[in-house]
Amino acid sequence: MTAPGEAPLLRIEALTKSFGGFVALDNINVDIRKGERFGLIGPNGSGKTTLVNCISGALRPSKGSVLFGGEDITTLPPNQRSHRGIARSFQIPRPFRSMTVIENLMVALDFAASRHLLDLLISLGGEDIAIIMIEHIMQAVMRFSERVMCLDAGRIIAIGSPSEVMGNPRVQEAYLGT
Repeated sequence: MTAPGEAPLLRIEALTKSFGGFVALDNINVDIRKGERFGLIGPNGSGKTTLVNCISGALRPSKGSVLFGGEDITTLPPNQRSHRGIARSFQIPRPFRSMTVIENLMVALDFAASRHLLDLLISLGGEDIAIIMIEHIMQAVMRFSERVMCLDAGRIIAIGSPSEVMGNPRVQEAYLGT
C-alpha cells in the first residue's frame, strides 16, 4: 500500500508474541502508510489487542520488530513511543453510576447512532498520521477503513480493501461465524 520508494509510517516485521506456550501473534507482517485509515478485525482472542499492545509498547514482542517512521522502536517503552507520535485510546464501556439502566442505554444508543465520532476520525486522517481502528461494528469499519486486516488465532487470514476482506470465505467463517 506504500508507494514505491516511500517508507511506510508503521512497519510490523515477523512479529510474534507468546505467553508461555500460547502463541497470541504468529509472524505478523504489515506496512501501514502515512495517512492510512486501517481497520483491524477478528473474533475475540484473535490477537487484535495484543498487536496494538505490541505497537504501543504495552507488551514487548517475543520475536520480530516494530518500526515507526523508519526507526526500530521495538524495545522502547510506551512513553518514548508516545513522544514519537504513537497514541492509543481504550474502549472501556462503563455505566454512568448516577444514571438509571434505561438512561445508560439511551446514552449508548445515542452514541451508537451518532456518526460524529466516525466523521472526526476520518477527518483526522492526513498525510502524516495513520489511524488503526479495532471495531466490532462492521458498518463503522467498512465506512472508516481504506484497508482492513483480519486476524484469527494470531495469524493474518486476510488483508485488503474492506469489500475484499469481508468477501473472503475465511473471514466470514472465522469472524462472522458463517
